[in-house]
Order: sequence, then structure tokens, then C-alpha cells
Amino acid sequence: MTSAYVIAYVDVTNPEQYEAYKKLSSHAIQTHGAEPCVRGGAVEVLEGEWNPTRVVVLKFPNMDAGRLFYNSPEYVAARQARAGASHMRMILVDGL
Repeated sequence: MTSAYVIAYVDVTNPEQYEAYKKLSSHAIQTHGAEPCVRGGAVEVLEGEWNPTRVVVLKFPNMDAGRLFYNSPEYVAARQARAGASHMRMILVDGL
């Protein structure tokens, strides 16, 4: 069985409101046993035009666990708190 990763690229537009999302999403991450690999650290562009401001990578045991996290009541509450505070791009990727 392979790991799976939630990868998010976030442009925060309302930092104060986004803090509520961070608190709720942290709870969801802990509840669903995700392993945070990257969570908003420094970004250095090595190639191309992409210059993300905030990147998040969460590791899950498999794709099903990533889907369960995303659709869980805990993360739905976090997403609702984030509404209007950022532009989020998020994918679930099957790992090795």
C-alpha cells in the first residue's frame, strides 16, 4: 500500500480570519492522523514561473484516508472558517 499526499497552495487574503482556519485544520489533521510534511515554510523558486506564498503537504496512509480527512466534519468546519480568507488550490496525490 502506498502513501498519499494532500498538497495545497494557498494565497492568504485575510490573515486574521485565516488564523481560525489554521486552528481548526490543525485539529482535523491531528484527528485524522495526517503527518504534516510542509506547512507554510519558506519557499524558494528553483525553476519556472510559479511563486507560491504558502505551501502545505500532508501525508496520509492512503488515498482513502486523505479523502476521509477532506470530507470529515472537522475539516468541513475548517473550510467554512476559511471561506473568503484565502484562495486555495488543493490536490490529493497517490505516493510511492
